[in-house]
Amino acid sequence: MGVIGCTANLVAFVGVAVTVAASPGAGSQEPPAASSLRPQERQLAGSVSCRECHQRFFELWAPSHHGLAMQPYSSDFAREQLTAHGSEIKIGERGYRACIAAEEGWVLERGPGGERRLPIAHVLGGKNVFYFLTAIEGGRLQTLPVAYDVRRREWFDTAASGVRHSADSSDEPLLWTDREYTFNTSCYNCHVSQLSTNFDPTTNTYRTSWAEPGINCETCHGDGSQHVRVCRESPAGAPPADLKIISSKSLSIEQTNAACGGCHAKMVPLTTTFRPGERYFDHFDLVALEDPDFYPDGRDRGENYTYTTWRLSRCVLAGQLDCVHCHTSSGRFRFQDQPDRSCLPCHAQRVHDVSAHSHHPSDGAGSRCISCHMPMTEFARMRRSDHSMRPPLPAATLRFGSPNACNICHADKDAAWADTHVRAWHPRDYQAPELYRAGLVEAARKNDWSRLADVLAYLPGDGRDEIFATGLIRLLRSCPDERKVPAMIRALKSPSPVVRAAAADVLNGCLTRESVAALVEATRDEYRLVRVRAAEALAGVPRESLSPGERQAVAKATAELEAALGVRPDDAASHYNLANFHLARGELRQAIACFEQSHKLDPRRIEPLVNASMAYHLDGQNDKAEASLRQALRLDPASAAAHINLGLLLGDMGRTEEAEAAFRAARRADPQSADAAYNLAVIVARDRIEEAITWCREAAELRPGEPKFAYALAVYLRRSGRIEEAVQTLRRLLAEHPGSAEGHMLLGNILEQQGRLEEAIDVYREAAKSEQLPAPARETFAARMRALRTRTH
Repeated sequence: MGVIGCTANLVAFVGVAVTVAASPGAGSQEPPAASSLRPQERQLAGSVSCRECHQRFFELWAPSHHGLAMQPYSSDFAREQLTAHGSEIKIGERGYRACIAAEEGWVLERGPGGERRLPIAHVLGGKNVFYFLTAIEGGRLQTLPVAYDVRRREWFDTAASGVRHSADSSDEPLLWTDREYTFNTSCYNCHVSQLSTNFDPTTNTYRTSWAEPGINCETCHGDGSQHVRVCRESPAGAPPADLKIISSKSLSIEQTNAACGGCHAKMVPLTTTFRPGERYFDHFDLVALEDPDFYPDGRDRGENYTYTTWRLSRCVLAGQLDCVHCHTSSGRFRFQDQPDRSCLPCHAQRVHDVSAHSHHPSDGAGSRCISCHMPMTEFARMRRSDHSMRPPLPAATLRFGSPNACNICHADKDAAWADTHVRAWHPRDYQAPELYRAGLVEAARKNDWSRLADVLAYLPGDGRDEIFATGLIRLLRSCPDERKVPAMIRALKSPSPVVRAAAADVLNGCLTRESVAALVEATRDEYRLVRVRAAEALAGVPRESLSPGERQAVAKATAELEAALGVRPDDAASHYNLANFHLARGELRQAIACFEQSHKLDPRRIEPLVNASMAYHLDGQNDKAEASLRQALRLDPASAAAHINLGLLLGDMGRTEEAEAAFRAARRADPQSADAAYNLAVIVARDRIEEAITWCREAAELRPGEPKFAYALAVYLRRSGRIEEAVQTLRRLLAEHPGSAEGHMLLGNILEQQGRLEEAIDVYREAAKSEQLPAPARETFAARMRALRTRTH
């Protein structure tokens, strides 16, 4: 990952690296080792082989949403499931209409270039929406621009339905040909079984294959050929002792949930080898509330696929609830006729006296458990239940705009009305803790670190929630305050592997003796996810600085990291993160190649171009560095990071006037950019010292937790002759950052020059005994203190 800033001896420019996330879980028994079988080594029998003994289950599975998660398109399917498409749907300059009559089976595109037919090859989904795939160049299966709403029985614009809107931001629909709509990569392996993507990065083409469309028996029960063999060889009525199959009855609650979470989650895969019974965080990372597809209170905004909110549920956290309590293995709800039975036996009293709990008539919809605790919302025509199972939070609607169960039913009322009733019914303010932690998320998303102390206090506190903690920690990536470092070191001891992994990720770029030691220890963690995040954070640490045992642990974790980053060779973010890994290790040519591949896979993103400029510059290719940054600015003229890095590059090349213009452009693009203000101070300080002081003061005010800015301000104040201001600035700096060796040295030097030797001795004494400074620095200050004492006596 990229990091912000660098350590300077005096005053240096500050560059901005850009990071992106990769595009997007135990029982009492010993967890199984992670699987390493490759697809070609598997021994599949196919779902039809199960029918011989499991006819009833086969007949339940075959027509289910799991069994039909993907199916070939046919005229019979169109006749039975679809209605005719009327007027074409306009998307930009083109119009689209699905032609599904008996002799048809395509989407007709009409535009400035004429007409073309886009044949429908496959159908995805069916619970809420049918999406359709067509084959295009390079072996890609592309989601067609029109889809079918099953409930409303109408056709709609696929991409437009997925646009997110909020009070402070909105996005635009992508072109249907964008890689985000390419089945081969974006759908992972959740609509077909035993998928092999077979992407060739040299030709940018696919030879994708799968064993069966839909989610087959062997997805959840493992390879079946040996099971079929031993069962056929056994005498009738005498099943073999070893069935050689994964039985769902043998799985713990956590293992069962993990088996479902491989698909029903917004996650980042670390491997392609997950098998039911294995631990989730050995194979996946999980997106949490750092993602704006969640409201700050954890309610769904975009599509999040259930598993994150599921892990917010107190029922789940109690370790007593798994997915198949409410759902069959084929995905059906078990209690269609009596849905409240799903809350038994744990909540028997409330189920049997429901109106006392719900304050609604017992025979009405308002007294159904799921009405209040699992309300249904919709995004992109997809209806989904809130699996956090929390009670209604109308106060959160008032503050964050998130949905609440009360107003989903009582749409003619507002959230204030609902909040009044909830507070009257429940004297205990159960909403307050939810609002508090959601407020922390909201502030962190806005880079408002005035509540940093509250965030850091929440992470280890009683009642800390894993998903909120993970989201808050990941949001701390952009926090420049060094107080987060010891908090992240403590978080590496969390009982939650996803929290530990998030903490390791944040320490990337915050390397101190203590954090390096903690990260090295984390490379020995029992979970792969934690090990690879720790290895990524340690990429830039010289191996010779580690002991032989530490080097071995880091090397093993690093091998796992490189394997994880290679799991999706067609994913731009994976190549980008691998490039940053190589850049941190000084492997410039490998970094450049990976940045170039990332940009090739996703030409819309500027992050690979910005960070590639750093690799080009370090490799002595300033012409390519400049070209890369200017290309980034053509894509996004308002990118402060691209302007700042262009300014740094131009300044290094001696083109100072152009550099200043670039920094001013960064300042216009982001008036809150402390880096832009600081770099302006550095570049104008040569001949406009008062302006430099103004810019540096502004940088320090924008980011009070950054000692470099206050130190530079003191340098410029001293240069301008404002000695006492410089002294006071340094005293404030050292009060907040007693580990600043530069601050101690500069303050002592100024005081010496002013003849204030006793004060200088005091400064050096404090530095000499500061545990936040390395031993050689402390000895330097002690020697300076002794020398001054000799002079004064």
